[in-house]
Amino acid sequence: MEPIKTLIVGGGQAGLATSYYLTLHGHEHVVLEQSEKAATAWRNKCWDSFSLVTPNWAFRMPGAEYNGADRDGFMPRDKVVEFFEDYINEFKLPVKYNTHVIAIEPVDHGYLIQTNDRTFRAEHVVIATGFFQQPKIPGFAENITSDIHQFHSSMYRNPESVPEGAVLVVGSGQSGSQIAQELYGIGRKVFLCVGTAGRAPRRYRGKDIIEWLEKIGFFNLTPDQLPPGMGKFDGIPHLSGTKGGQTINLHQFARDGVTLLGHLRSATNHKVLMAPDLHENLKIADQFEVDATNMIDGYIQASELEAPSEDLSPLQDGFNQPIIEELDLKQEGINTIIWARGYTFNYSMVKLPVFDQDGFPIQSSGVTHYPGLYFVGLPWMPTERSGFLIGVGEAARHIASRIVEDAS
Repeated sequence: MEPIKTLIVGGGQAGLATSYYLTLHGHEHVVLEQSEKAATAWRNKCWDSFSLVTPNWAFRMPGAEYNGADRDGFMPRDKVVEFFEDYINEFKLPVKYNTHVIAIEPVDHGYLIQTNDRTFRAEHVVIATGFFQQPKIPGFAENITSDIHQFHSSMYRNPESVPEGAVLVVGSGQSGSQIAQELYGIGRKVFLCVGTAGRAPRRYRGKDIIEWLEKIGFFNLTPDQLPPGMGKFDGIPHLSGTKGGQTINLHQFARDGVTLLGHLRSATNHKVLMAPDLHENLKIADQFEVDATNMIDGYIQASELEAPSEDLSPLQDGFNQPIIEELDLKQEGINTIIWARGYTFNYSMVKLPVFDQDGFPIQSSGVTHYPGLYFVGLPWMPTERSGFLIGVGEAARHIASRIVEDAS
């Protein structure tokens, strides 16, 4: 058994940010990363052309905030991976690779952490495993004929890696919409099951939408402060950082020839059934843009800022598409289904009743009621910013300070 003051589970952005602050304090700790290299989620679960959807200025890892010339650009995947590799080396963070945590159990004055090759005993444990845990694929996917190639969006790399034929993309959040756009952009026939993720313009009234949302304090909202219609676990609005940053609009998809569908309800053999909610979902996506821009307009007016006026011309093409409730995959030439419905939480390694009915950690700003057990890297701890590059450093600093204080 190997004793350690603090053990961090997960070597992604949250775990590394926490390690940065503990290193500054000279506090003994180790970061356990189950993969063999750094930045696993960025390296292995993002497609080749992926770029951050937040501008470079919002890249705020502690000690290495972005200060380059391309402030309003969008960092591509490979540069993100390179950044985290350099980050670990520059600050000499104690990351142990190829170490999979199997169980975390409480013992007197700490926790036992069982891994694939050894057992640790730690006074403090920080869970920093992030968003990308259990791919969300419905059980009825097993009912689809084996002739159809199926995979989660995290396995998508580029159009050339997708078998020939039409493609059904299930889910219209950030990943699904961007993958659909890339596929139909090179001439592939695409069917897209549309959910309720909202739409936001890439730029509005002279600034990137993220900069406006930061200015008006949107990322500081707690779940109970969200505007009507916005839910805690709603899909992230459609945005893209590729090609210098783009607005994603499902009505434009329809205009370009994409077949839009409602929620996928079930599947048997080569037939899939959809809910008749396409038009309703499009209205929800449209309304998000209206609400977001109205908030920005109100802020500009109240602050008496000078900003160019802008009238977003609403597209309606998606409403002209018929409601399709049954689709024959073979008849439509669909050979591939890409599941882009996100992820579910998986904290099965934590052997404590510290999760709510949604599987989300019960905590206050990442601090649980179990002494020495913390979470970092998820939104709503306590605000949305705590789960993203724009705010993960603040969350990590808070947790590291608590650990150092408790250890003193």
